[in-house]
Amino acid sequence: MRYGFWMPVFGGWLRNIPDEGMAATWEYARRLTQSAERWGYDLTLIAELNLNDIKGVEQPALDAWSTAAALAAVTERLELMVAVRPNFHHPALFAKAAANIDQISNGRLSLNVVSSWWADEARQYGLQFDEHNDRYARTREWLTVVDGLWTEDRFTFAGQFYKTDAAICAPKPAKRPTVYAGGESDAAKTMIVTQCDAYVMHGDPAAVIAEKITDMKQRRAAIGGAPMQFGMAAYAIVRDSEAEAKRELERITTVNELPAGYANFEQWLSGTQLEREMKLQEYSVSNRGLRPNLVGTPEQLKERIAEYAAAGLDLVLLQMSPQAEEMERFAVQVMGTAAA
Repeated sequence: MRYGFWMPVFGGWLRNIPDEGMAATWEYARRLTQSAERWGYDLTLIAELNLNDIKGVEQPALDAWSTAAALAAVTERLELMVAVRPNFHHPALFAKAAANIDQISNGRLSLNVVSSWWADEARQYGLQFDEHNDRYARTREWLTVVDGLWTEDRFTFAGQFYKTDAAICAPKPAKRPTVYAGGESDAAKTMIVTQCDAYVMHGDPAAVIAEKITDMKQRRAAIGGAPMQFGMAAYAIVRDSEAEAKRELERITTVNELPAGYANFEQWLSGTQLEREMKLQEYSVSNRGLRPNLVGTPEQLKERIAEYAAAGLDLVLLQMSPQAEEMERFAVQVMGTAAA
């Protein structure tokens, strides 16, 4: 199993805890990422939103791509999986900038392609917001342009959304970045199996994840594609006793009145096609992170992670709070790596 962590670009992951002691600053991001390399983590996922969906839109949020470029220069081993939303980036210009970041990192860049769901954010920034199926039509073209510029000397393309005319991208990436994407609609899954390398999922029990992996493997095999990688988001709480872990779970999920981070709850629900209805308590942690139930003693977490590995999962993308302290504890007690 590979272990990744979400970069706390929003100052944390808990919507009902205003201050988690992990400020949305470059200094915290740099220190955390360099420590994560020492602790044995494999990857960091850097989310891309211009507005803060966790703490409230008035709060600061780090820019994903300038943060990634800076981290590329001060790290040595971690894969930098950076979220990118096609309607916010022209593909030809993006291909050029991303190739440069990959060169800086010596081939450690990967993409997490996200089809935007937040209409208010797009409106505020004066950008196009596509309806659900149109998002994936745009993403298919966008990926075609990016990949074409990364692999061909000159690339010409004429589509519904984008056009290029013998465009050049040089230097090219040190190695072609892995393309991750997620989605639960048929349009999303079709796009992913035909154009992406890896499928990332919201948190769910191991049996549900196993069904999703089997489905995507079958879809991929039907088109003769290479094997895919599979990742899942999860929130982790590891304690010496199950009772301690449950007390922490209660602390982070108790919602007496809705704080600023819940302002987007109804829009989030209406803007995505989830397979089951979200619960308000679950929304205290993003990306359905509590459903995997990585809450308990080190032994319990190891057992549950082994179930996911048996289901075909390759990568767990972890959120924790406060992040540095909890990531070090998880590395020592669950991953079995030595703290430095």
